[in-house]
Amino acid sequence: MSDVRLRFAPSPTGYVHIGSLRTALYDYLFANQKGGKYILRVEDTDRNRYVDDAIENMIEALVWAGVKHDEGPFIEDGKIVQKGEYGPYIQSERLDIYNKYIEELIEKGHAYYCFCSKERLDKVREEQKEQGLTPMYDRHCRNLDLEEAKKKIDAGEDYTIRLKVPDNKDINFEDVVKGEITINTSEVDDQVLIKTDGFPTYHFAVVVDDHLMEISHVVRGDEWLVSTPKQIILYNAFGWEIPKFIHLPTVLNKDKKKLSKRQGDVAVGDFKKKGYLPEALINYLALVGWSPEGNQEIFTPEELIKEFSFERVSKTGGVFDVDKLNWVNGQHIRKADQDRITKLAIPHLKEAGYITDEDINNRYEWIKTMVVAVQEKISYISEIVDHVDIFFKNEINPENDEAREMLKGEQVPALLAAFKEELQQINEVDEEFASGLFKVLKKKTGIKGKNLFMPVRIVLTGQLHGPDMGNIILVLGKENILERINYVENNLV
Repeated sequence: MSDVRLRFAPSPTGYVHIGSLRTALYDYLFANQKGGKYILRVEDTDRNRYVDDAIENMIEALVWAGVKHDEGPFIEDGKIVQKGEYGPYIQSERLDIYNKYIEELIEKGHAYYCFCSKERLDKVREEQKEQGLTPMYDRHCRNLDLEEAKKKIDAGEDYTIRLKVPDNKDINFEDVVKGEITINTSEVDDQVLIKTDGFPTYHFAVVVDDHLMEISHVVRGDEWLVSTPKQIILYNAFGWEIPKFIHLPTVLNKDKKKLSKRQGDVAVGDFKKKGYLPEALINYLALVGWSPEGNQEIFTPEELIKEFSFERVSKTGGVFDVDKLNWVNGQHIRKADQDRITKLAIPHLKEAGYITDEDINNRYEWIKTMVVAVQEKISYISEIVDHVDIFFKNEINPENDEAREMLKGEQVPALLAAFKEELQQINEVDEEFASGLFKVLKKKTGIKGKNLFMPVRIVLTGQLHGPDMGNIILVLGKENILERINYVENNLV
C-alpha cells in the first residue's frame, strides 16, 4: 500500500453535518497535497436509519462545497453513477463481498455464530450493570460447535455472526493526532459482524472496504477511537496491512459542547441556503481544529491544500464560532466577483419583494449597482435584504439624534436647493452625474467636508455612514432622490 488514498464514508441518514464536511475536507486537502486520491463511499448497511434521497443530497452538498471526490458515486443527469476501479462504492451493493470474507473468518476460527435472542442479551446487560460491570456479550455461543451451529441455521433459527476477540492481549496502534494508544482485549466486546438481516455492521464492512479499496489513511471523528482495536483485530485475523489512523477532535459549539441542531445551523445545506460562499465555509472549517504555521486566516482552496497537515491538528475539540465564520465569509464576499455576488443575491431580493422578474430581465445593471453598494456590509448573501431597504422607502427617518441635528444645520436648505437644481437639469442620473455631484455642489454653495457629505447622505438614506454615495445615487435615480429631498424639506429641515 504505497499510494495515498483517503476515503470519506458517511451514512445516508439525512443532511451532511458541518463536522462531517470537515472530515471530508481534511481527506480532500491531504489527498490533493500528496497527489493521491480522495474517495467517497456510502455506508448504508444500517437500513433502519436510511433516508431516501440522502445520497443525492450528500453528493450535492460536498460538490457545492468544492470537496470533490475522485472515485465513488456521482450524480449525472439526475442519476447516481459510480466511477472508479474499486467499486461498488455503496455498501449495500457489496453484500456478496462481505459474505465471502465472513466465511473466511469463520473457517479460520476468528468468528462464530450467535443465536442469543434480544431478550436474553438485554437481560445479560442489565445483570452486568447491576453488578457494576461494563455491559458486554457474555460469550454464551462462543464455543458452540460449528456443525451444531449450521444445524440451527438450517432449522431456520435467527443468528448473528460475532468476532472472536483474543483473550488478554494488548492492542497497540499509533494515531497521527492522539499519539500512541494501547487497549487490552479484555475491554473489547465480541462485537457483531453480521446482523440478523444479513447486513454487515460498520466494524466489519469498514475493514473489508478499506482493505479492498487500498485506503492508506483512515480519517474520522474521535468518537470512533474506541472502535479501532476491534478493527485492528480484524486486520490481524485476515493478515492485512493496517492503515494509518487519524481521529479528529469533535466540532464544538461556543459552550464547548458537541455541535448539534438544537443550537442552530449545523447542516451544510443550511449555510448554502443562507448564502455562505463555499470557499469561505471550507476556509473557516479548516481552521476549526487545525492551525497553520503562520497567522494567515483567509485562505483560497489552493492555499489550504498547500498548507494543511495532520500534525498541526489539535488533540482537543475545535469551537465552531458563527461570528468568526461570518467574518471570514465577509472577507471572501468583498473579494468576490460582483456579478457572482449579484446572481447569488437575486433570489433573496426577489423573495423579499424588492425586485421582480421584470427587474431581473430588464434592469440587471441597476440590481448589480444596488448589490455592490452594500457588498461591503454583508456577512452572508441572504443578509442583503436587511441592508437594501434604504433604497425602497422615500420617507426618510434619521437613524439617531446626531443625524437629525445634522439636518438642522443652517447650510442645509441651500445645499438641498442646489441639489434639486442639478437634478432638474438632467433627464436621468448616470455615472457622470453621480461621481461629479459633490464637486458641483461644493462649487455652487461653498459648502465642503462633513457639512457637505453628511447632510446629503442623511437625506438619501437616513444614515450617517453607509454604502458608497455614487452607488446610492445611481440606484435611487432622479425621481426617488427628488421625492426624498422634498420629504426632508417638508418634514425635517
